[in-house]
Amino acid sequence: MATVDNIRNGLIDKILSIKNREFLEALDKLVAFSSSESANIELTNEQKIMLEMSEKDIEDGKLISQEAMNKRNLEWLNAI
Repeated sequence: MATVDNIRNGLIDKILSIKNREFLEALDKLVAFSSSESANIELTNEQKIMLEMSEKDIEDGKLISQEAMNKRNLEWLNAI
């Protein structure tokens, strides 16, 4: 497996070969966003309530498999 330094150096080499300004600007925004993403994000009260409700559903066993959810969604879409 490649080390972090090997990956970083490989990316630098690839970035140095890019001539497309728009691509580089988009990449710059992506990297800037990714580095700021590591900061703590404050949740709204509504988001906290939804997470608490989700935890309660898990505790109560109110779960559905992805396969069952896909089937339910397809049935719903076909009914439209």
